[in-house]
Amino acid sequence: MHCDRIWRNARLATLAGSEGLGLVANGLVACRDGLVVYAGPADDASALSATEDIDCQGRLVTPGLIDCHTHLVYAGNRAHEFEQRLNGVSYAEIARQGGGILSTVKATRAASEEALVSAALPRLDALLAEGVTTVEIKSGYGLSLEHERKQLRAARALARERRVGISTTFLGAHALPPEFAGRADDYITEICANMLPALVKEGLVDAVDAFCEHIGFSLEQTKRVFNAANLQGLRVKLHAEQLSNMHGAAMAAAFRALSADHLEFVDEAGIEAMRDAHTAAVLLPGAFYFLRETRMPPIDLLREHGVAMAIATDCNPGTSPLTSILMAMNMAATLFRMTVDECLTGVTRAAAQALGISRRVGTLEPGKQCDLAIWNVERPAELVCAMGLNPLHARIWKGQ
Repeated sequence: MHCDRIWRNARLATLAGSEGLGLVANGLVACRDGLVVYAGPADDASALSATEDIDCQGRLVTPGLIDCHTHLVYAGNRAHEFEQRLNGVSYAEIARQGGGILSTVKATRAASEEALVSAALPRLDALLAEGVTTVEIKSGYGLSLEHERKQLRAARALARERRVGISTTFLGAHALPPEFAGRADDYITEICANMLPALVKEGLVDAVDAFCEHIGFSLEQTKRVFNAANLQGLRVKLHAEQLSNMHGAAMAAAFRALSADHLEFVDEAGIEAMRDAHTAAVLLPGAFYFLRETRMPPIDLLREHGVAMAIATDCNPGTSPLTSILMAMNMAATLFRMTVDECLTGVTRAAAQALGISRRVGTLEPGKQCDLAIWNVERPAELVCAMGLNPLHARIWKGQ
């Protein structure tokens, strides 16, 4: 078979299969029309030829990395709140002063779509520079149809500005906007009856998320959002059990959620429900670190029950201003005691599962998109242990 490109003399981590990294010592990847046609031992690919033949010189080649939980599109910053917290001001007091999520809402509402794109591009570029080829971007800083639409349109526009896959998630149920103060049920009605149908009609939504927490929305309110998502034919995911056990993970699993994210306070019943529903756990060590939390997600229980564990940056202005997927892996290893295999799986195969796009990306297998990250390292552990060093040699998206 004649291909467009072949990458030879590579150490492959195909991530194919359900376990392990799929390591191949002398590997080869062949691409045609933007898709992988072969990924495996070079000795088994003698019949392949290509227009362009690339020698990887023994470098490690992995699938392109996936950041499956970000709030990348927003305006303003909250560095002053970080400084306030360092000086002993509580998050609750900052919120009473008009800070927190609503501070970002105010800045995002005031920004144009073009300004949001311009502000997000440096954050996106930082991820791409570390081998990321797919990014999930949530709304949730508009909290009205006009401004949620603007956020989601800006997220879609990023895919026209850069060669990257973008998955958009509607997070209207992120916080209660000031105009609905004291009327949370009315705001949920606005989301379900007006905002979500309009945004879906405009083709702006790939999935639906909510913040189920005592300072967010109740189980019943979240169920209403998820029922509305199901009526639109959309999959759901959930910010669950970050600050307390609201039993959101089990509820999300009952809706066959793609993922439940954070999970510091999830219990074993919630994990069992996630396992049975094939709901991925998205772990966010950046937020854990930035907020100086002390209760870790129950990694051992997630392992024991075979729940897929993804890792993401949770890039956002208030609780995880992190734009390094490599640092997220390092934090997952050092703070959560995850293994090298778990960390690399967490930003490839498991991350693709968390976005519902496993048929397209996340592993190096025939028929999947040829998204590659080529690294100046010999072994996967080097990607996880280094801090502040970016060993990326080349990033390939759709074979180019």
